Amino acid sequence: MVKQMTRRRFVKGAFGAFLTLFGIGSGGYVYAKQIEPSLLDINTQEVQHPFIPKSFEGIKIVQFSDTHLGFQYNLRQFKKLVKKINELRPDVILFTGDLMDRPNKFTEINNLVPLLQQLHAPLGKYCIYGNHDHGGYGSNLYRNIMETANFDLLLNESKAIKLRDGSHIYLVGIDDAMLGRPNMALALKGVPVNSFKIVLSHAPDLAETISQYPVQWQLSGHSHGGQVKLPFIGALVTPPFGRKYTEGLYRIGQDQQLSLYVNRGIGTTRLPFRFLAKPELTVFTLKT
Repeated sequence: MVKQMTRRRFVKGAFGAFLTLFGIGSGGYVYAKQIEPSLLDINTQEVQHPFIPKSFEGIKIVQFSDTHLGFQYNLRQFKKLVKKINELRPDVILFTGDLMDRPNKFTEINNLVPLLQQLHAPLGKYCIYGNHDHGGYGSNLYRNIMETANFDLLLNESKAIKLRDGSHIYLVGIDDAMLGRPNMALALKGVPVNSFKIVLSHAPDLAETISQYPVQWQLSGHSHGGQVKLPFIGALVTPPFGRKYTEGLYRIGQDQQLSLYVNRGIGTTRLPFRFLAKPELTVFTLKT
Protein backbone atom coordinates (compact mmCIF):
# COMPACT_ATOMS: atom_id res chain seq x y z
CA MET A 1 0.00 0.00 0.00
CA VAL A 2 2.84 2.36 0.83
CA LYS A 3 4.51 1.65 -2.51
CA GLN A 4 1.23 2.28 -4.34
CA MET A 5 0.84 5.65 -2.66
CA THR A 6 4.45 6.56 -3.41
CA ARG A 7 4.04 5.65 -7.05
CA ARG A 8 0.80 7.65 -7.25
CA ARG A 9 2.51 10.72 -5.80
CA PHE A 10 5.33 10.34 -8.33
CA VAL A 11 2.89 10.17 -11.26
CA LYS A 12 1.00 13.18 -9.90
CA GLY A 13 4.23 15.16 -9.75
CA ALA A 14 5.12 14.07 -13.27
CA PHE A 15 1.75 15.28 -14.55
CA GLY A 16 2.35 18.63 -12.88
CA ALA A 17 5.70 18.88 -14.62
CA PHE A 18 4.01 18.07 -17.92
CA LEU A 19 1.63 20.99 -17.45
CA THR A 20 4.51 23.24 -16.51
CA LEU A 21 6.27 22.44 -19.75
CA PHE A 22 3.22 23.60 -21.68
CA GLY A 23 3.37 26.77 -19.64
CA ILE A 24 6.85 27.66 -20.90
CA GLY A 25 5.62 27.73 -24.48
CA SER A 26 5.68 25.57 -27.58
CA GLY A 27 9.39 26.17 -28.13
CA GLY A 28 10.19 24.76 -24.72
CA TYR A 29 7.87 21.83 -25.34
CA VAL A 30 9.64 20.90 -28.59
CA TYR A 31 13.06 21.30 -26.97
CA ALA A 32 12.12 19.19 -23.94
CA LYS A 33 10.54 16.41 -26.00
CA GLN A 34 12.67 16.21 -29.15
CA ILE A 35 16.01 17.92 -28.54
CA GLU A 36 17.32 17.60 -24.99
CA PRO A 37 16.55 13.85 -24.63
CA SER A 38 18.81 13.22 -27.65
CA LEU A 39 21.74 15.25 -26.28
CA LEU A 40 24.55 13.72 -24.23
CA ASP A 41 26.84 15.20 -21.59
CA ILE A 42 30.12 13.43 -20.92
CA ASN A 43 31.17 14.47 -17.43
CA THR A 44 34.55 13.68 -15.89
CA GLN A 45 35.49 13.14 -12.26
CA GLU A 46 38.81 12.41 -10.59
CA VAL A 47 38.58 9.82 -7.82
CA GLN A 48 41.35 10.30 -5.26
CA HIS A 49 41.95 8.35 -2.06
CA PRO A 50 44.98 7.04 -0.14
CA PHE A 51 43.56 3.50 -0.34
CA ILE A 52 43.80 3.44 -4.15
CA PRO A 53 46.90 1.37 -5.07
CA LYS A 54 49.57 3.12 -7.14
CA SER A 55 49.10 0.65 -9.98
CA PHE A 56 45.48 1.87 -10.39
CA GLU A 57 46.67 5.39 -11.24
CA GLY A 58 44.85 6.49 -14.40
CA ILE A 59 42.38 3.57 -14.49
CA LYS A 60 39.23 4.79 -16.26
CA ILE A 61 35.70 3.84 -15.20
CA VAL A 62 32.63 4.73 -17.29
CA GLN A 63 29.19 4.79 -15.66
CA PHE A 64 25.92 4.78 -17.57
CA SER A 65 22.46 4.41 -16.08
CA ASP A 66 18.69 4.46 -16.58
CA THR A 67 18.37 3.78 -20.30
CA HIS A 68 14.68 2.85 -19.91
CA LEU A 69 14.63 1.13 -23.29
CA GLY A 70 11.17 0.79 -24.74
CA PHE A 71 9.70 4.05 -23.47
CA GLN A 72 11.22 6.92 -25.42
CA TYR A 73 14.66 5.43 -25.92
CA ASN A 74 15.20 2.80 -28.63
CA LEU A 75 17.90 0.39 -29.79
CA ARG A 76 19.02 2.65 -32.63
CA GLN A 77 19.90 5.29 -30.04
CA PHE A 78 21.40 2.67 -27.73
CA LYS A 79 23.70 1.46 -30.51
CA LYS A 80 25.13 4.99 -30.77
CA LEU A 81 25.60 5.05 -27.01
CA VAL A 82 27.54 1.77 -27.11
CA LYS A 83 29.81 3.25 -29.77
CA LYS A 84 30.38 6.37 -27.68
CA ILE A 85 31.21 4.37 -24.55
CA ASN A 86 33.72 2.23 -26.44
CA GLU A 87 35.33 5.36 -27.91
CA LEU A 88 36.07 6.48 -24.34
CA ARG A 89 38.22 3.33 -23.95
CA PRO A 90 37.11 2.44 -20.41
CA ASP A 91 38.97 -0.05 -18.26
CA VAL A 92 35.76 -0.74 -16.31
CA ILE A 93 32.11 -0.23 -17.31
CA LEU A 94 29.39 0.19 -14.68
CA PHE A 95 25.63 0.15 -15.29
CA THR A 96 23.60 1.37 -12.32
CA GLY A 97 20.15 0.06 -13.17
CA ASP A 98 16.89 0.48 -15.10
CA LEU A 99 17.80 -1.07 -18.44
CA MET A 100 14.26 -1.45 -19.81
CA ASP A 101 11.28 0.65 -18.79
CA ARG A 102 8.92 -2.37 -18.71
CA PRO A 103 10.97 -5.57 -18.97
CA ASN A 104 8.08 -7.93 -19.64
CA LYS A 105 6.81 -5.71 -22.47
CA PHE A 106 10.14 -5.23 -24.24
CA THR A 107 10.14 -7.22 -27.50
CA GLU A 108 13.68 -6.67 -28.83
CA ILE A 109 15.76 -8.60 -26.30
CA ASN A 110 17.40 -10.67 -29.05
CA ASN A 111 18.75 -7.45 -30.55
CA LEU A 112 19.62 -5.86 -27.21
CA VAL A 113 21.96 -8.58 -25.94
CA PRO A 114 24.43 -8.34 -28.88
CA LEU A 115 24.71 -4.57 -28.34
CA LEU A 116 25.50 -5.04 -24.66
CA GLN A 117 28.06 -7.69 -25.64
CA GLN A 118 29.82 -5.13 -27.84
CA LEU A 119 30.68 -2.97 -24.81
CA HIS A 120 34.36 -3.59 -24.10
CA ALA A 121 36.24 -3.09 -20.84
CA PRO A 122 39.39 -5.15 -20.09
CA LEU A 123 38.85 -5.07 -16.30
CA GLY A 124 35.20 -6.02 -16.49
CA LYS A 125 31.59 -4.91 -16.88
CA TYR A 126 29.39 -4.72 -13.78
CA CYS A 127 25.76 -3.90 -13.04
CA ILE A 128 23.12 -3.74 -10.31
CA TYR A 129 19.33 -3.84 -10.15
CA GLY A 130 17.17 -0.75 -10.49
CA ASN A 131 13.50 -0.63 -9.59
CA HIS A 132 12.41 -1.05 -13.23
CA ASP A 133 14.65 -4.12 -13.56
CA HIS A 134 12.65 -5.78 -10.79
CA GLY A 135 9.30 -4.38 -11.96
CA GLY A 136 7.00 -6.26 -14.31
CA TYR A 137 8.41 -9.63 -13.21
CA GLY A 138 11.69 -8.58 -14.78
CA SER A 139 14.21 -9.71 -12.15
CA ASN A 140 15.24 -12.98 -13.79
CA LEU A 141 14.91 -11.53 -17.28
CA TYR A 142 17.29 -8.70 -16.44
CA ARG A 143 19.78 -11.08 -14.82
CA ASN A 144 19.76 -13.37 -17.88
CA ILE A 145 20.26 -10.44 -20.26
CA MET A 146 23.17 -8.91 -18.37
CA GLU A 147 24.96 -12.17 -17.62
CA THR A 148 24.60 -13.29 -21.26
CA ALA A 149 26.19 -9.95 -22.21
CA ASN A 150 29.15 -10.71 -19.88
CA PHE A 151 28.19 -8.30 -17.11
CA ASP A 152 28.75 -9.30 -13.48
CA LEU A 153 25.50 -8.62 -11.63
CA LEU A 154 26.25 -7.58 -8.04
CA LEU A 155 23.31 -8.38 -5.78
CA ASN A 156 24.32 -7.51 -2.20
CA GLU A 157 27.81 -8.74 -2.97
CA SER A 158 31.28 -7.48 -3.79
CA LYS A 159 33.83 -8.14 -6.50
CA ALA A 160 37.56 -7.43 -6.44
CA ILE A 161 39.07 -5.75 -9.50
CA LYS A 162 42.62 -7.07 -9.63
CA LEU A 163 45.68 -6.05 -11.62
CA ARG A 164 48.59 -8.27 -12.59
CA ASP A 165 50.71 -7.08 -9.68
CA GLY A 166 48.10 -8.40 -7.25
CA SER A 167 46.77 -4.98 -6.22
CA HIS A 168 43.01 -4.57 -6.11
CA ILE A 169 40.02 -2.38 -5.35
CA TYR A 170 36.45 -3.53 -4.64
CA LEU A 171 33.09 -2.93 -6.24
CA VAL A 172 30.18 -3.38 -3.83
CA GLY A 173 26.72 -3.72 -5.36
CA ILE A 174 23.47 -3.55 -3.41
CA ASP A 175 19.90 -4.29 -4.39
CA ASP A 176 17.35 -1.62 -5.33
CA ALA A 177 15.72 0.30 -2.47
CA MET A 178 12.18 0.44 -3.89
CA LEU A 179 11.53 -3.12 -5.05
CA GLY A 180 14.53 -5.01 -3.76
CA ARG A 181 16.24 -5.72 -0.45
CA PRO A 182 19.51 -3.79 -0.14
CA ASN A 183 21.89 -5.24 2.43
CA MET A 184 25.20 -3.43 2.91
CA ALA A 185 26.45 -5.70 5.68
CA LEU A 186 26.01 -8.75 3.46
CA ALA A 187 27.55 -6.99 0.46
CA LEU A 188 30.68 -6.13 2.45
CA LYS A 189 31.17 -9.60 3.87
CA GLY A 190 34.81 -10.60 3.50
CA VAL A 191 35.93 -7.23 2.10
CA PRO A 192 39.03 -5.82 3.91
CA VAL A 193 38.28 -2.66 5.88
CA ASN A 194 41.35 -0.79 4.61
CA SER A 195 40.61 -1.34 0.93
CA PHE A 196 39.24 1.14 -1.57
CA LYS A 197 35.57 0.46 -2.23
CA ILE A 198 33.03 1.84 -4.71
CA VAL A 199 29.40 1.12 -3.82
CA LEU A 200 26.85 0.79 -6.62
CA SER A 201 23.37 1.72 -5.42
CA HIS A 202 20.61 2.58 -7.88
CA ALA A 203 18.98 4.77 -5.23
CA PRO A 204 21.13 7.78 -4.25
CA ASP A 205 19.21 8.61 -1.07
CA LEU A 206 20.61 5.55 0.68
CA ALA A 207 23.84 7.53 1.04
CA GLU A 208 23.30 8.38 4.74
CA THR A 209 23.05 4.69 5.56
CA ILE A 210 25.91 3.73 3.27
CA SER A 211 28.15 6.40 4.82
CA GLN A 212 28.04 4.50 8.11
CA TYR A 213 30.10 1.71 6.53
CA PRO A 214 33.84 1.81 5.69
CA VAL A 215 33.40 2.73 2.02
CA GLN A 216 34.72 5.71 0.10
CA TRP A 217 32.56 6.27 -3.00
CA GLN A 218 28.95 5.63 -4.01
CA LEU A 219 27.71 5.74 -7.62
CA SER A 220 23.97 6.01 -8.26
CA GLY A 221 21.35 6.87 -10.87
CA HIS A 222 17.55 6.71 -10.53
CA SER A 223 16.80 10.45 -10.22
CA HIS A 224 17.31 11.39 -13.91
CA GLY A 225 18.61 14.69 -12.54
CA GLY A 226 14.97 15.54 -11.87
CA GLN A 227 14.28 14.98 -15.60
CA VAL A 228 12.41 18.31 -15.65
CA LYS A 229 13.96 21.32 -13.90
CA LEU A 230 13.12 24.99 -13.81
CA PRO A 231 15.51 27.87 -13.02
CA PHE A 232 15.38 28.96 -9.35
CA ILE A 233 12.99 26.06 -8.60
CA GLY A 234 15.01 22.95 -9.38
CA ALA A 235 13.80 19.43 -10.04
CA LEU A 236 10.06 19.01 -10.42
CA VAL A 237 9.90 15.24 -10.79
CA THR A 238 11.89 13.12 -8.37
CA PRO A 239 11.24 9.45 -7.52
CA PRO A 240 11.24 7.87 -4.07
CA PHE A 241 14.82 7.38 -2.80
CA GLY A 242 15.99 9.96 -5.34
CA ARG A 243 14.63 13.20 -3.90
CA LYS A 244 17.47 14.47 -1.73
CA TYR A 245 20.40 13.81 -4.04
CA THR A 246 19.42 14.39 -7.66
CA GLU A 247 22.61 14.90 -9.69
CA GLY A 248 26.33 15.44 -9.48
CA LEU A 249 28.82 15.16 -6.63
CA TYR A 250 28.03 15.26 -2.90
CA ARG A 251 30.06 14.71 0.26
CA ILE A 252 28.16 12.65 2.82
CA GLY A 253 28.68 11.87 6.49
CA GLN A 254 29.83 13.74 9.56
CA ASP A 255 33.39 13.89 8.25
CA GLN A 256 32.30 13.90 4.60
CA GLN A 257 34.00 10.55 4.27
CA LEU A 258 31.67 9.30 1.52
CA SER A 259 31.71 10.79 -1.97
CA LEU A 260 28.38 10.28 -3.77
CA TYR A 261 27.99 10.80 -7.49
CA VAL A 262 24.50 10.76 -9.02
CA ASN A 263 24.36 10.16 -12.77
CA ARG A 264 21.40 11.74 -14.63
CA GLY A 265 20.89 8.64 -16.75
CA ILE A 266 20.20 8.26 -20.45
CA GLY A 267 16.48 7.70 -21.04
CA THR A 268 13.25 9.04 -19.61
CA THR A 269 10.35 7.50 -17.72
CA ARG A 270 6.71 8.41 -17.00
CA LEU A 271 6.98 11.46 -19.29
CA PRO A 272 8.98 11.69 -22.53
CA PHE A 273 10.65 14.97 -21.54
CA ARG A 274 13.98 16.28 -20.32
CA PHE A 275 14.42 19.94 -19.48
CA LEU A 276 17.70 21.29 -18.05
CA ALA A 277 18.65 17.70 -17.18
CA LYS A 278 20.57 16.35 -20.17
CA PRO A 279 21.41 12.65 -20.48
CA GLU A 280 24.82 11.79 -19.07
CA LEU A 281 27.80 9.49 -19.26
CA THR A 282 30.29 9.85 -16.41
CA VAL A 283 34.00 9.08 -16.73
CA PHE A 284 35.87 8.49 -13.46
CA THR A 285 39.68 8.46 -13.42
CA LEU A 286 41.38 6.93 -10.41
CA LYS A 287 44.20 8.88 -8.74
CA THR A 288 46.41 7.74 -5.89
